Amino acid sequence: MKKKNLVYGIRPILELLETAKEVDKILMQKGSKGDTIKHILDTAKNRNIPVQMVPVERLNRITRANHQGLIAFISPIEYQDITQIIPSIFENGETPFIVVLDRITDVRNFGAICRSAECAGAHAIVIPQNNSAQINEDAIKTSAGAIHRIPICREFSLSRTLYFLKNSGLLLYGISEKSDETIYNADMKVPLALVMGNEGEGIANEYFKYFDKTIKIPMKGNIQSLNVSVATGIAMFELVRQRMK
Repeated sequence: MKKKNLVYGIRPILELLETAKEVDKILMQKGSKGDTIKHILDTAKNRNIPVQMVPVERLNRITRANHQGLIAFISPIEYQDITQIIPSIFENGETPFIVVLDRITDVRNFGAICRSAECAGAHAIVIPQNNSAQINEDAIKTSAGAIHRIPICREFSLSRTLYFLKNSGLLLYGISEKSDETIYNADMKVPLALVMGNEGEGIANEYFKYFDKTIKIPMKGNIQSLNVSVATGIAMFELVRQRMK
């Protein structure tokens, strides 16, 4: 990541948090204490900025400067509010199409999903505050610039967001290989949020209670596993196919 996207040191980060700039996350040295540190933690919490406690060696690998145990990553994008996006979609007479990503941490997978989502006409991508890919130069490059063209909503609680989407009139479909129903049998012409989980564990169990149904991508090979960006693209363009009829 370029130096211009990094801020390090206690005073510079305090000043950064007083601005309106979007901050992706803050790395803080384990064991950091004091009133100033508490103020930084409280401010970050109020602004929904993730703070990760890390060993000093990790900070030293990022910069050789005097970081004072703190490094902040400035986001190259401005995150949007999903609670404002949904009403505007309905007001424009459109059928909502939202992509929700649960713990997609690989930046290239995230970038590829953004590219496919923009091509498929998704209205927004929702990601969790924690355990999500950092939006950096690799993600932007892989997305072919789509990250700057599609609203990305970073939410403190995916559970709360799924509840909001459901109450707003959207159906929630979870993509799961454990489902008996395929994407080709599911009605995707309705107001819809597609939920994708990470490659290792899939969608977290706590979110299944919000789903109207789970659906899967049928496969005939022996591996029975797709890269998450490929799987997301297949599901999204089945939606496009259905809505073009």
